[in-house]
Formats: sequence, C-alpha cells, structure tokens
Amino acid sequence: MRRFLLLIMLAAVCGDLLSQELQPRRWAALPVGVNFVALGTLWTYGDILFDPALLIEDAEVEILGVGAGYIRTFEMFGKQARIDAALPYANGRWSGLLDGEPASVRRHGFADARLRLSVNLLGSPPLKMREFAGFQAQNPAYTTVGAAVGVTVPTGEYRSDRLINLGENRWVIRPELGVLHQHHNWQFEVTGSVFLFGDNDEFWQGTVRKQDPLWFVQGHAIYTFRPGLWASVSGGYAQGSRSEISGTFKADDSRIRYWKFTVGVPINRRQGLSFAFATGRTNTLNDADLDRFAVNWSLMFGE
Repeated sequence: MRRFLLLIMLAAVCGDLLSQELQPRRWAALPVGVNFVALGTLWTYGDILFDPALLIEDAEVEILGVGAGYIRTFEMFGKQARIDAALPYANGRWSGLLDGEPASVRRHGFADARLRLSVNLLGSPPLKMREFAGFQAQNPAYTTVGAAVGVTVPTGEYRSDRLINLGENRWVIRPELGVLHQHHNWQFEVTGSVFLFGDNDEFWQGTVRKQDPLWFVQGHAIYTFRPGLWASVSGGYAQGSRSEISGTFKADDSRIRYWKFTVGVPINRRQGLSFAFATGRTNTLNDADLDRFAVNWSLMFGE
C-alpha cells in the first residue's frame, strides 16, 4: 500500500515541483491523514522567441532548478481533499543577439511559490490507511471526479528594470476540473483548467502588463507494472494568454503542445524516485520551445 501511494505522489508532488504543469494523477484517490515531502531537480533548455520589437534574436536558455514540495491529505465536507505546496529555486543563463550583438545574462534565486487545494467530488470516500487499502482491493475499477483551485504567489526574484526575471510579479489563479478512471493496472486521466492572470503593475520600463486567460487541457495514461514501478505518457495543449502592454495589444498569444514521459522506481516502502522528460513546442511567433529533464525523490510519513 505504501509503495502504491509513493508511485502516485512521485507523479503528483514532484511533477509540479518545478513548474511542470503537465502533471499526471492530479485526482488519484488517497487515504486521509497522510503527508508527503519531495525534493527535485530540473534541467530546462531550449529556444526563447521574443517580441521582434525587443531586438532580441537567436535567444537560448539553460536553467538548473531545485525545489521542495509538500502534500497533506484530509477530509473536507465529507470528501477526500488535499493541499499541495511547492517552492522552486533556479539558476539560469539566457544568451542570444541583442540588436545584432552577442549578449548573455544570468539569474539565480527563488521563483514564484504555488499552492493548490483539491477535492475529489466522486470516487473513493475519505478513509484512513487501513480502510483505504480495503477499498482499493475491493474496487479494482472505479472513476474519480475532482475540482481544484491553484494559486501562484508572486514570491520570486523580480526587478522591473529587467526584461528577464525568475518571478512574474503577479498573482495567477487556476481553476481545474478533472476525471481519472482506474482499471486494474491502468489509469486514464483528463484535466481541463484555465490560468487567470493578475496585472503586473511594474513591468519592464515602467509599463503595465495584462494578459488574457490561458486555456489548458491535458491527458495521461499510466501503467503500474508492480507496486512502486510504473510509467506514464502525457500530452497537453494550451491556447490563449495574449498580452496587453500599457494599452497596446501584442501578437503573443500561445498555442503550445506538450508531451511528457515519466518513470517511477521505488526505493523502499516509504521512499521512491521518478525520472521525467517533457517537451513543449509552440505554433506562434513569440513563445518558447523548451525541453525539460527532471529527477525527484519523495517520502511519505504520518499515516
């Protein structure tokens, strides 16, 4: 049972540890009263496509990040609920041509913290560990429906005289709805969400940045070979988020497709590792084509 929980949380805690929004098992059933902590590292590299007006060309980025995450499950209004928290730290280098001349910049510090509250509206009832194990054994196939709201808190490093920052200096609210169907060793999951961006009143060179909502849908197929050993294939698509800079609309709306492959390996009954590769490709002129490789560790306690 502990290995089963670890394989879920390695996908859930660590998957969102360093801004990887393509996260499987967001709606996995869990016993209440359980805690998870996670540590992870993420290497991001690829091309950045800036607004041509900024005179930045052939831009590339390479970021090494680390982060810590925490999950607590509990009962709320007779339903299974959980709270997620993640805080990333990053060290990155951006390079390219600025007005035709080679240039580069480095940034290091904390990125924006994230919180998420979710409730499973349909599926496993709120059960302690022993009762939950019995429910799983008696229900090898069932469906979970959940709702959540995530919040990005502007705690990251930010200066308005810099175009490139680790923080965004704005709040982001993210409502979510999702469905997960488990059939023996298989799990299939679909999540729809929307990012609602607050205004950045101290954007570059004294401007104000507003942004339209970003719509995001993602799907996952997960297979468990044995307790603790699993693999998943994920895909997602995002569209929207056109910016308005001090009243001027920009042609920077996003249409991005994502893929992710994850493998989880147990260490013991309470600890495990996961390895993930994710890629994102845009269909617009201004955005980013990035690849990410992540290694994460998770520990369960307090059941």
